[in-house]
Amino acid sequence: MFTGEMESMTRNEAEKLAKRLGAVCSSSVSKKTSFVVAGRDAGSKLSKAVSLGVKVVDEEEFLEMARVADEA
Repeated sequence: MFTGEMESMTRNEAEKLAKRLGAVCSSSVSKKTSFVVAGRDAGSKLSKAVSLGVKVVDEEEFLEMARVADEA
């Protein structure tokens, strides 16, 4: 799940990267969501993630997770 504006790529590109690495990307946040990637000016999806206790990572953390997953 991506929300807000990414700096190094579009959200669509980030989602394609995540899917290529085996992630399932959703358009909404729920308790089943593993984590939300929050970019600049993230809105209601970030607020919902926080209220549900879903892990929130920034773009840098996401890219590091993707790099590690890609090396595995």
